[in-house]
Amino acid sequence: MSEPGDLPTERRAGDAPWEAVDQSAARFAARGGQPGLAYGIVVGGELVHSGGAGEAFAGGPVPDAGTVFRIASMTKSFTASLIMLLRDVGVLALDDPAERYAPEVAGVRSAAPDSPPVTIRQLLTMTGGFPTDDPWGDRQQGLPLDEFDRLLRDGEIRAAWVPGTRFEYSNLGYAILGRVITAVTGGRYESAIRDRLLGPLQMDRTGFEAAEFNAAELARGYRRDGAGWQEVEPDPSGAFAPMGGVFSCVADLARWVGGFAGAFPAGPLGAGQDGHPLSRASRREMQLAQVAILDGADAAAVRFSGPASWSYGFGLFAVEDREFGTIIQHSGGYPGYGSQMRWHPATGLGAIVLANSTYARAGALAGEMLGGLLQTESARALGSAGYRQSGPVPAPGHPWPETLAARDAVNDLLQDWQDETAARLFTANVDQDRPLSQRRADAALLRERIGTFAPDPLRPAEFDSPAHCRWWLTGEGGTASVTIRLAPLREPLVQQLILAIPPAGGSALDNALLSLVGVLGTAGGPDWPAGLLATVSQDQVLRQLRIAWAWAGPCELSACLAGDGASAVTVELTGPAGRVSLAVEIAGATGLLQRAEVALLPAR
Repeated sequence: MSEPGDLPTERRAGDAPWEAVDQSAARFAARGGQPGLAYGIVVGGELVHSGGAGEAFAGGPVPDAGTVFRIASMTKSFTASLIMLLRDVGVLALDDPAERYAPEVAGVRSAAPDSPPVTIRQLLTMTGGFPTDDPWGDRQQGLPLDEFDRLLRDGEIRAAWVPGTRFEYSNLGYAILGRVITAVTGGRYESAIRDRLLGPLQMDRTGFEAAEFNAAELARGYRRDGAGWQEVEPDPSGAFAPMGGVFSCVADLARWVGGFAGAFPAGPLGAGQDGHPLSRASRREMQLAQVAILDGADAAAVRFSGPASWSYGFGLFAVEDREFGTIIQHSGGYPGYGSQMRWHPATGLGAIVLANSTYARAGALAGEMLGGLLQTESARALGSAGYRQSGPVPAPGHPWPETLAARDAVNDLLQDWQDETAARLFTANVDQDRPLSQRRADAALLRERIGTFAPDPLRPAEFDSPAHCRWWLTGEGGTASVTIRLAPLREPLVQQLILAIPPAGGSALDNALLSLVGVLGTAGGPDWPAGLLATVSQDQVLRQLRIAWAWAGPCELSACLAGDGASAVTVELTGPAGRVSLAVEIAGATGLLQRAEVALLPAR
C-alpha cells in the first residue's frame, strides 16, 4: 500500500483503460447531478488511478483523491468490521442478544408477544425487525447518546417485524450496534473505530467531524434548490454515527476497499499478516450473502440487465451480476452527499465514487466504471468468475393501523394542503429534506396533471413493510402512485412522502415518453421512434422494447409509478399478455433522451 500522502493520479502504460474511466466521469458530471465528485480505481489493493470533476465547494477546487466527503452509509462496513473484530477477540458473540451489552435495547417495543430479543447478528444483517428509516434516520446523526438511550429504554422505539424473519434496511439497527460497541469497549464509538481500524490502516484522512479537516480539503454538501445549489450544514457525530457518520476520501477508501478485495481467495494468512487488523476470514465472512433481499414489485420484476439477485452480508451488499458474478458494494446517501464503493472479489478490481449532493447517484458511475474495466482483457486475466449464492425470502406482513391512518390523512392533505396539518403528520426531516412549500407545490402539480382524484378502487394498496404504503390516485387525467414511509417510533409519523408526478402535456419529457409508448403500442412490434434523439444506445433500448412487446403485446400507458414530472418519469404499461415498466429520463438542457429502461412486471 502507498503512504497516505501518496495520491496516485498518473496513468500507467499498459494498464486498464483509464481514458474510458475519465470519460465516464466526465459524462456523469456533465449531467449536473452534483457540484463535484472524486473517483478512484483500485487494483491489487492499490489506488492506481483517480480523478475529479466540478467543485468541492462553490468557487473551490476540483475534488481529487485527497478531498474529504461524508460517506454516509458506507460507514456501516466500519461498524460491522469492528463488531467482527470484537467477536474475533472473544468479547462478544454474534448470536448474543444486543441487550446483554446495552440493557436499554430491552425497552424496544416488539412486533409480537413472542418476539425473541434481537441479536447482534440480526442487527448486522438488517433482520432486526425495524422498518426502513432513511429520511428520519439520516437526521438523527447528531442525536446525543443519553437521548438515544432514553428512546430505547422508554419504549419510544418500535419494531415492525419479529427479529430474524425479514430483511429490511435499517439505520436504527446500526445505531444500536454502535451502542453495543460503546458498552463493550468502555469508550466512545468514534474512538474505538480510530484506535482499532483507522489507525492500523493509516487512514489519516478519515474521521467523524467536518471540523477535523482543513476547510480547503473538505467537500461541502449541497442539495438542489430550484435551479441552483443550497449548502447543507453537516450534523455532528452522535448516537447514529455508526450508521453514517464517517468522513473520508478516495485515497483512504482505496485502503479500505483493497482490504476486502484482498481477502480473496482464501489462503494461509492469519489475522494481521496482510497489515489489516481484521482477519481475512472475517473479512470474507462479511462479504458472504447472509440474507436474500426481495423488496416489493421492483425486486419481483424480471429485468433484462443488471443484477440477478441482491443479498446482504455484514455491512455490505452482495450483488450477483449476470455477466461478472459477485460484486460487493455499499452506497452512501445523506443530506448533502452521495457515494459508493464496489469491487469484484474474483479479480480484486474496485471503484470508488464520492459526490457532494443529497443522495447523488454515485452508484451509477461506480457501476459503469467497474463494469467497463471488467470487460477488458486485462481484467479477465486477473481471475475467474466469483461465487454465487441465493436464499429464501419471507412474505410481507400486515400494515400498522397508523400506516392506514396516515395514508388517509395524506389523501386529505393532497386534496387541500395545509402546512399546519402537514407539520403534525410529518417528522421534522420531511421539511428539511424538501421544504413544505415545495411539497405543497408538488401536490398542486399532481392535481393539475391528473385532475380531481380519488384512490383507485381497482388497484389495492401495496405494503412491503408494516410501516410503508404505496397506493394509487386516479383522476380524469390519469393514475399516479403515492408512497409513504413511517418512522420507527412509538407514535409513528410520516418520515417520507413520494409523489409520482406525470410530465406536462407537450413537454420534452412527455414527448419522449409518448414516443416510446407509441412504438410499444403498435401491432407489429416496435421500431425506433422517428425524431427521438438520444444519448443512450438506440439498439439496446430497442432490444428491450421488443422483448417487452413480446412479453406483454401492444401496450397502453396505465399509471405513473415515479418521477419528478420534469426530467424523469417511470410508467406502467399494460398489454393483453402482461405488464411492463418504462423509465425515461431526459437531459434538462437539451431534451435528449439519456435513459430508457424496461422491466417486466409480475401479474397482479
